[in-house]
Amino acid sequence: MEPIIRPAKSEDKPFIEEIAKLTWEGEDYLARVFDNWVKDGNFYVIELEGKAIGTAKLTILPDKVGWLEGLRVHPNYQKHGFGRLLHNFMLKKGKELAEEGIINALEFSTYFLNKESIAMAKRDGFKIVERFYYVQRALEEEKEPNVSKISSLDELGYEGHIPYGWKFLHKCKESIEWLNQKAKVREFKGFKFLYPEVNTEPAFTIFKVSMESIKTLLPAMSFEAKKLGYDSIDIMLPEDKQDLIEPLKELGFKNWTDFKEPDVLVLRKVL
Repeated sequence: MEPIIRPAKSEDKPFIEEIAKLTWEGEDYLARVFDNWVKDGNFYVIELEGKAIGTAKLTILPDKVGWLEGLRVHPNYQKHGFGRLLHNFMLKKGKELAEEGIINALEFSTYFLNKESIAMAKRDGFKIVERFYYVQRALEEEKEPNVSKISSLDELGYEGHIPYGWKFLHKCKESIEWLNQKAKVREFKGFKFLYPEVNTEPAFTIFKVSMESIKTLLPAMSFEAKKLGYDSIDIMLPEDKQDLIEPLKELGFKNWTDFKEPDVLVLRKVL
């Protein structure tokens, strides 16, 4: 039987939960976002013999970006070309949305050691446009921050992309409106940070990335992380903030590669 790619539906959830349990040592967020993604649309599964064995999602972000995420294939069906089928389908979907004027580019982020995925994307015209360090440290004594919002672009100290978990938004006015609707924005002792409203990826976004802001916000981020059920503070550190690496190590922050190089890549393909 030939595989088919179709929109995800509620009946697929048990299959998606099984894939999530077998991905990232059971820490995959796919099952947690399933219902929201079905509602949002542009969420697809590849079906074989009546079973959903893989997924892919295209999320419309500000500045006409089609964000690719959630590409998964059940471990029992990997190395058979199903991932490539999903990838090609999403490229075709992106082109259709571009022809309709809904998006003008596709983007996604990935771990830098996903060599096969990166090579495949580059062959299809994607280019690396930005790189980040994913840094983590243990929680400390929690202190509750205040609910806040983003007032202007000037508050956000990022040049190109604004981190939002593992999504990255263009720095533009539309993104401010989008984040104020979807993100949890918090303020503590004069500094602000945000994190995704939907429980997907736990990384925090600090508005002005400096040692002063990070040190000050540690208790507030600990409070929010614990509330979410996480046992660490995770931050996306822009590549141009390399001068903070040694001070961050002294604060107890660690990185998957011991800061040898940025480990989160943002790739883009203009349509």
